[in-house]
Amino acid sequence: MVRGVIRVSSLHKTFGDRVLFDRLTWQVQPGQRVGLCGPNGSGKTTLLRMLAREVEADAGEIIRPTGLTVGYLPQDGLNHAGRTLREEAMLAFAPLLALQAEMHTLEAQLADPAITGEAHDALLARYSEAQDAFTHGDGYSIEAKVDAVLRGLGFAPGDLERPADTFSGGWQMRIALAKLLLERPQLLLLDEPTNHLDLEARNWLEEFLVDYPHAAVLVSHDRYFLDAVVTAIADVNLRTLDTYPGTYSAYLTERDERVARMRAAKLQQDEEIARMRLFIDRFRYKASKAKQVQSRVKMLEKIIPIEVPPERKKVHFTFPASARSGRTVIELRDVAKAYGDIRVFDRVNVHIERGERLALVGPNGAGKSTLMRMLSGVEAPDGGERLAGYRVHMQYFAQDEATRLDPTLNVYETLASGSPVDMVPAIRNILGGFLFTEDDVYKRVAVLSGGERTRLAVARMLLRPSNTLILDEPTNHLDIDSTDVLLDALAAFDGTLLFVSHDRYFVDKLATKVLDIGAGDAVLYPGTYEEFRWSQTQAAAPPAPPAKTPSAARAGAKKRPEPRPPSAAEHKRRQVEVRRQERRNQALQKRIVELERRIAEREAEIRTVEAKMAAPDLYIDQTAANELVKRHQTLMWAVGDLMNQWEALEQEAADRGQATATPAGDSSGTRR
Repeated sequence: MVRGVIRVSSLHKTFGDRVLFDRLTWQVQPGQRVGLCGPNGSGKTTLLRMLAREVEADAGEIIRPTGLTVGYLPQDGLNHAGRTLREEAMLAFAPLLALQAEMHTLEAQLADPAITGEAHDALLARYSEAQDAFTHGDGYSIEAKVDAVLRGLGFAPGDLERPADTFSGGWQMRIALAKLLLERPQLLLLDEPTNHLDLEARNWLEEFLVDYPHAAVLVSHDRYFLDAVVTAIADVNLRTLDTYPGTYSAYLTERDERVARMRAAKLQQDEEIARMRLFIDRFRYKASKAKQVQSRVKMLEKIIPIEVPPERKKVHFTFPASARSGRTVIELRDVAKAYGDIRVFDRVNVHIERGERLALVGPNGAGKSTLMRMLSGVEAPDGGERLAGYRVHMQYFAQDEATRLDPTLNVYETLASGSPVDMVPAIRNILGGFLFTEDDVYKRVAVLSGGERTRLAVARMLLRPSNTLILDEPTNHLDIDSTDVLLDALAAFDGTLLFVSHDRYFVDKLATKVLDIGAGDAVLYPGTYEEFRWSQTQAAAPPAPPAKTPSAARAGAKKRPEPRPPSAAEHKRRQVEVRRQERRNQALQKRIVELERRIAEREAEIRTVEAKMAAPDLYIDQTAANELVKRHQTLMWAVGDLMNQWEALEQEAADRGQATATPAGDSSGTRR
């Protein structure tokens, strides 16, 4: 019997003479959100493809419950054509759309006067069944769901009727992701889902996945995203997989502690093996010790060597020294830019001072890269002017920087070319930090993959002296370790930094100011990205209605006609109605208080369960762990249901409060 959503048993997979997995056993629990982590090349993508049945195992099995629905998002290679964006996204609801089409057919048949008697009754019965199924499947909200998900992933309202094949590769992946999220499979497999998302879309996806009711397994190099979303980490390494409950940050701590214990055990084992071999070599030919020698030989044969993951070398690096710039580094005055009929900027002003660390944010297509090119001087504005400060030595890292590398040079030569003589000894160290080791350094640029070229371009930038860096998506295609090398170097950089990145962790660590790009303008926010998001949330909140001053109230009262005095019967009727309203309101408030009490109890119980789920030895007892996970899910759904009831009652109370403020029949708005 399969207890989890999916179970992997004794899995074995090889590529050529390389063993990728050996006797890998693993289980994904209902409701889990698992982050697959591990070194590049450890097999994360292959494992996802095996779970999605796109790659077969050499041995072992992957056991799925009958009827399990699985959705898989690869890193690239998806294209959509032949439909509009809205039509493509609505394919996620194919069964409901088929039911809707059947209902339309049945409606036409029921309207046919020639169909009578039993045939008409049969059509009516089937129509009732179809309508019930359509309603139960929430079919009447399909378009609202599609619009919400597409909007969350960054599509504009005007995109909905565009042909799907007119979108670029990154947007094609967003279409595929939207369809998967709308389908809501019981097991969601996502390979780098944030690769093509801007910060706002990533934030939206985080919230969506946190509320996702089914299991999800994902690969991501965005540690903030992992921390926000996952409930467990599966570390793929040394041909097997180890699980860690909790967030990515908790995993890092626990992994290092585990590896330290393994290294200590390995050292102890090596010392014991050395002692046994020394004994065997010393007494091999001594008859009186033959029995002891043979005993140790057999013991050696039975020892399974402890395998320890290779040590992750932390590369620390400092930018080469450069002369200090003047106080003003770059200034754009009344800058305008357009491409054909599309006006990107209109009279934009930007002033950058020495030492600022500025993150440019905004939705894809808002003009971030265009502004970066104008700030760097690579592209001239159509109007206005760009002024460069005194003694500014600038490096500009473009999104397509990797394509600018000389294909005839090898990896080492690419870094050595143009770097200061005193930085040459650091080249090997830097290359290792960006995953170029051993013979990799002699590969020609022409044979490198896109990701390898990007890593090489970033590494080259670190070796060139400058006091101003303008970086457009430098973290694309970098794994977490390589991103850390760049992050540490930039954190220690004492010059001026302007950058675009969709990696939230990267932005949070570096930015001290935010330049918000959109609607043809660039607005400076003097604070961190977290503070900027908070300010945006506050700005989006509906304003509280202004309180009326006594003079304003009197002025308003003067404009009203004098009310007609009510009759005695009317006055009595109003008093009765007011008492009824008060009794209803009291009962309503009691129900609200009771719901709040029940919600608080459930939330307290959830916290208790989550504390137990965070225990490192939880999954030793799989049955108990399963029960705990199920209990957590049940409580979460219960709180959601109670919250819905509470919100409905709060709205009812608010509506009644307005009605009570102006009793029925009293058009004057005053009480007597």
